Amino acid sequence: MRKLLIFLSMAIMIVFSACSQVKSDNLILVKGGTFINTKSNYYGKNIEISNFYIGKYEVTQKEWSDVMGNNPSQFKGGNLPVEMVSWYECVEYCNKRSIKEGLKPYYNIDKNKKDPDNKNNNDDIKWTVTINEGTNGYRLPTEAEWEYAADGGQMSKNYTYSGNNKADEVAWYWRNAGDKYLSGDWNWPAIENNNNKTKSIGSKKPNELGLYDMSGNVREWCWDWYKGLDISVISVRVCKGGGWIGDVTSCESSFQGKYDANGMGPDQGFRVCRSE
Repeated sequence: MRKLLIFLSMAIMIVFSACSQVKSDNLILVKGGTFINTKSNYYGKNIEISNFYIGKYEVTQKEWSDVMGNNPSQFKGGNLPVEMVSWYECVEYCNKRSIKEGLKPYYNIDKNKKDPDNKNNNDDIKWTVTINEGTNGYRLPTEAEWEYAADGGQMSKNYTYSGNNKADEVAWYWRNAGDKYLSGDWNWPAIENNNNKTKSIGSKKPNELGLYDMSGNVREWCWDWYKGLDISVISVRVCKGGGWIGDVTSCESSFQGKYDANGMGPDQGFRVCRSE
């Protein structure tokens, strides 16, 4: 009897350990510090990043549908990244997933109060979204966190793209995301005729931290308002990493994309992170 109890205890421990490992495998701990990639927008600016966890992969359609109960994506497949999701839907997903997993939501979302800082006339949603500081729930990465992780953090090898200087090794973008490899200048009819689309997560090589698809596949929402040199741009959110439609330059880790917060497209997705 005693041996049976010991055996059952060990079996339970193994099961719990396995479940814990599966969950932790989907998040990578990024050790903080200053930017050491000389190509980064933040290099030499004495910006210190704290430790945080970030998704090993872009959020998949299965992960989205398990939480939200729908799948808005144009290209269907459980292991494909979710797309056609707005910034607002992504912060809502973060909160709902946090609650589902017993974590404290990171965001306060007031759908009835228009954000006074949002001056974008194209945005008809304008929810007021604020942060619950110190909570352990899922959230979008800041632009600085995203770029730091894409660069490889303290393990950075100074690559242009996330994990390599050759885009085709790590990124799905307009030339390689279809039936054949395209040449010449960016051309939408050629992309459309080539059946370009998203690809299963983790199909290319990872970066120094073991993160996949931070260059290409789908553009990824960040928390921040866009603060670029173009002063005519008002109240849009940052997106990073480029996607299957875009040119190779948008796949550079330092490239700063922008999009209306209520906007969505078949090349627009995200990945989650959590504070340590």
